[in-house]
Amino acid sequence: MNVIFLAVQGAGKGTFAKMLQDKYDYVHISTGDILRERALVDDEMGKKIKDMIDNGIFVPNDIIYDAIEYKITQPECQKGYILDGFPRNLEQAKGYDELLKKLGKELGVVINLTIPEKLLKKRIIGRRICKNCGDIYNIYFEEFMPEVEGVCDKCGGELYQRDDDNEESMNTRIKTYYEVTEPIIDYYKEKGVLKTIDSSQGNDIVFKEIENILRSEDVDN
Repeated sequence: MNVIFLAVQGAGKGTFAKMLQDKYDYVHISTGDILRERALVDDEMGKKIKDMIDNGIFVPNDIIYDAIEYKITQPECQKGYILDGFPRNLEQAKGYDELLKKLGKELGVVINLTIPEKLLKKRIIGRRICKNCGDIYNIYFEEFMPEVEGVCDKCGGELYQRDDDNEESMNTRIKTYYEVTEPIIDYYKEKGVLKTIDSSQGNDIVFKEIENILRSEDVDN
């Protein structure tokens, strides 16, 4: 079963993708990662993508589709994969459908992770990251607070807040996300493949819901 996660940043998409990866050997595919991976292939397309990445040039959809096709046809993706950060707009959703049709592959399921805006802001604005090891904490949630303020529990490194983890940036990101994603949600809803989960329930509960959806879809197919 292949999965597309739709979720605003902070809703836990990366967390649940990692949980699926660890438990079921799903391949976690992000657009940035597959473009960098494709750029390492010594062929004409690989060199073209590498040149675009090296020069900060926007990668057009047809090349993104090529990179996705290359990745999802690899043996490790046959058990199932998770698309993260794709599709980013309705055009890409339709383009991906055409790609799957060409390859004779099923779309799978689209899981829309929702979260109350107040909680989302706490997750993002309260986030602190270790400069040394990258471990993540949150000053608003007791279970994620560091033992010593500003110091990483794991390595003793300094914790910092990303420049864009502030309320103004957060409001802009939320607004932009919903403007772009709403047509995608409607598109997949009309196709009958959209499942929505409230990701504020706690990781164990949410993951169990994800597993139930995948089992149900697998039986239906």
